[in-house]
Amino acid sequence: MEPGCSILIVEDEPLIAMMLEDFLESLGHTVVGSVDSVEAALDHVGRGGFDVAIVDVQLKDGKQAWPVADRLVETGTPFVLATGGHVEAPPAHHAAAPVLAKPYTIDAIEPALAQACGG
Repeated sequence: MEPGCSILIVEDEPLIAMMLEDFLESLGHTVVGSVDSVEAALDHVGRGGFDVAIVDVQLKDGKQAWPVADRLVETGTPFVLATGGHVEAPPAHHAAAPVLAKPYTIDAIEPALAQACGG
């Protein structure tokens, strides 16, 4: 993936979100926002303004981020699913989405973004 993409982070752990933001910026990308709930993510997706999203599948209060993934599909926005080892498979209509496992490594980020964007 070419550097310079604008990325939305959907992650409810502030330290993990900050680390991911640092990784992305060091790779030449721009983080346009970091949100920590399904509601905030849906609002941000509705406003648009980013090329790709990295979406943690398990958010605050045990809420799963599938409504966010659904909305991203509706808007045609590519995304990466992030997981800290949750064992439940994604819904069938999101099974092809690239997965970025936690703990994140800088070497794993770029291939996942490239896969999400079809590159």
